[in-house]
Amino acid sequence: MSEITLIEPQKKDKLRCNVYVDGRFYCGIKLEVAVKYRLKAGMRIEKSKLDEIQLETEKSQALDKAMGFLSASMKTKKQVGEYLAKKGYTQAVVDYVFEKLEYYNLVDDAAYCRAYLNGVSGKGKRALEADLLKRGAEKSAVSAALEEFEENGDEASNILKKYLRGKPDDKQTLYKGFKYLLSKGYSYDTAKSALESLGGGDEDY
Repeated sequence: MSEITLIEPQKKDKLRCNVYVDGRFYCGIKLEVAVKYRLKAGMRIEKSKLDEIQLETEKSQALDKAMGFLSASMKTKKQVGEYLAKKGYTQAVVDYVFEKLEYYNLVDDAAYCRAYLNGVSGKGKRALEADLLKRGAEKSAVSAALEEFEENGDEASNILKKYLRGKPDDKQTLYKGFKYLLSKGYSYDTAKSALESLGGGDEDY
């Protein structure tokens, strides 16, 4: 059994408090709930009991916060989970929220990946994959979306044109342009094709 070591009002919301268990922050909860269940420093309690209390009293509020977070733009499941965790919700509440969001198709990593790929320009597959993984999208969803995604050769050529503009027309500059496209996440084949479209693909880079 654990011990509540501190209960203090939250700075941004005076109607809520932070609950510390065994010297570490555990969850946030409404002050009226803390009073109702007579929670206080020095009290011995199972963490699972705090989970039950928060789930019973705050699951609807947590769901509302998650939906508000999603209303601005699509988010990955991980991003929603991190947002709720920062708000002080326990895993039990987060699991409840995910159950509801997934039921109503409000959080879907596969759909998020497809939308992201369609909305971003100037990057190749490798860079896009890194972006999606950084945002917490599930690897399987990222892989599936990338399988359907084709790099835009014309876009790569335009990027290369801008890079080469005003630079010397020589082999070394072309090689730097080729490396620049690779740094943008484009594949070898796409970068090579872009060079060829500008008459510089004869060299073996």
